[in-house]
Amino acid sequence: MSITGALSNALSGLNVTSRGVETVSNNIANALTEGYARRELEISSRSLGSEGQGVRVVDINRMIDMALVGDRRIADAVTGDRQTRAAFFQDLGDQLGDTGSGSLLGRIAAFESTLLAASSRPESTARLQNVFDAADALAKGLNAASDAVQAARQDADADIATQVEQLNTTLVRVKELNARITEVRTTGRDSSALEDERQMLVDSLSSIVPIREVQRENGQIALFTTEGTALLDGYAAQFGFSAKPVVTAQMSLGSGTLSGLTLNGRPIAVTDDGGMLGQGSLTAAFAVRDILAPAEQDRLDALARDLIRRIDAADPPPAGSAGLFTDGGAEFLATNEAGLAGRIALNASVDPTAGGRLTRLRDGANASAEGASGNATLLNALVSTLDAREAAASGPYAGKFSFSGLAAEAVSSVSTALIAADQETSFAAARSDELRVLELADGVDTDHELSQLLLLERSYAANAKVITACDKLITYLLEM
Repeated sequence: MSITGALSNALSGLNVTSRGVETVSNNIANALTEGYARRELEISSRSLGSEGQGVRVVDINRMIDMALVGDRRIADAVTGDRQTRAAFFQDLGDQLGDTGSGSLLGRIAAFESTLLAASSRPESTARLQNVFDAADALAKGLNAASDAVQAARQDADADIATQVEQLNTTLVRVKELNARITEVRTTGRDSSALEDERQMLVDSLSSIVPIREVQRENGQIALFTTEGTALLDGYAAQFGFSAKPVVTAQMSLGSGTLSGLTLNGRPIAVTDDGGMLGQGSLTAAFAVRDILAPAEQDRLDALARDLIRRIDAADPPPAGSAGLFTDGGAEFLATNEAGLAGRIALNASVDPTAGGRLTRLRDGANASAEGASGNATLLNALVSTLDAREAAASGPYAGKFSFSGLAAEAVSSVSTALIAADQETSFAAARSDELRVLELADGVDTDHELSQLLLLERSYAANAKVITACDKLITYLLEM
């Protein structure tokens, strides 16, 4: 080998070593940086004809297992779905309570006990006041539970709009990074930092919809849902959604009063099992707004209707008039049950602060004159009708229940759904965490990087000695 050939080889070795030291330094410096993928140099020999010409850096590779990343992204989507559902049932369960005095069941028990106490002394104004307070608290408890359901639907509607905006914005940003990465690669520069940024953007979408990443030419990627819906493949998909400022019990997707989802201007169905988008937090938000919350509202409305029906059976109001419990102050009509739990209220005729009389609790909500103070007939009838086991007039209830039993069934359904949702959330989160740990295992190992640094130091020293030897030979030749 000639002196110039040896010198060229050594210089190429120094250049590769320098790039290696830079790569190792970046790895160590970014060991704790979120989204950073460990880099390794890809090196090959350089030759001219049959003669070696040193080494060269072919590429800087990001060491990442994309199959593992894909599985983790799907796990993130399932976790986002389960967490959204669990949060809904948790909030509703907190509003309904368990069996304490402020819970729905506690309010029903208080109403029944005050009726029983008043029936033993119907002449007692204090006991009639207790009945009024308990009945009013029961109506307000149903109102609060209904308000919680509709607030959950309102929040879900707003959350859908936020997630759709994030989807659109991020997909456009990924498309821009695709173009930038291609530009950088074609000029022979390192695109690893841009690829890290792109991966973090895709990860930010993985809890919204389950994403599969497909490699394209020149470092570009395409994104699809697990159900095959194209999110990004040359062009970015455009999702459409219109949030509503107010969501009420009467509003629904089927009636057209709530917005659905569009993809590139075409409506797409978002079903409870995911449909075209798969299961993620976006699907779960639609499920809360259009399936889960309306189902719980139906239960509450059926409970409110059952209360009105039972009380009216014991104290029948005149035609066209409301009984002890009203639909927002008016007579309840079976055709207007949607949202009844949010409107149910005590009749003003028994409210002293509204010009009513407490004695109407004993004599009848529509009694025109005060009856005998010792007459407990109506109070006993109210106790009996609440305790009677009857089938509910509406709602998803099967069997016959007392009024408190019907309420317990409604509360139990929420508790059961919450337990199931919590279990599914825990399982999904554990799977996501485990995959994340496996993913991090491929990250930067500082001990390994430091050992690589020692090898690079030796390589640098060896190449430096070759250059020193070449320098001495050239000097010797010049001195001849």
